[in-house]
Amino acid sequence: MSTRQQRIARPLVALFTVLSLLAWTASSGQARPVTDARKTLTTSGVKGGLVVHVGCGDGRLTAALRANDGYLVQGLAQNAGDVRKARKHVNSRGLYGPVSVDRWSGDRLPYAENIVNLLVVDGGVDIARDEMMRVLAPHGVACVRDGDRWAKTTKPWP
Repeated sequence: MSTRQQRIARPLVALFTVLSLLAWTASSGQARPVTDARKTLTTSGVKGGLVVHVGCGDGRLTAALRANDGYLVQGLAQNAGDVRKARKHVNSRGLYGPVSVDRWSGDRLPYAENIVNLLVVDGGVDIARDEMMRVLAPHGVACVRDGDRWAKTTKPWP
């Protein structure tokens, strides 16, 4: 193969590899949760700490919210079926430990005051604003899904 052919072939091989990876990711059902997690983390500005995903459903977004070792993520679900599905997904990704899932019901989140860095509220779960502010650390962020949009609220410094 000539030098000119090599210069043409290398970018084509790289492009094919990227497109194949994107197609595999989309076909495996991972694309949307990963994209949603990236958007949520970018929008929130949170760079690590405790992330809580309320209404975690099947756990795909919950797992994707662990962007790196600086994040500790907990998913909360209101029914046992979602807890089982979410735990199964988190386990399949090898993330159980730094990412966990538990059942939650009631009006009060199971956290001390001022401890959560990012609170993601999803799946039609309704949590009182006062309760969200109670668990958020100063400068912590709550991202609440409203249909296809996310509403962001930042807890002020006291």
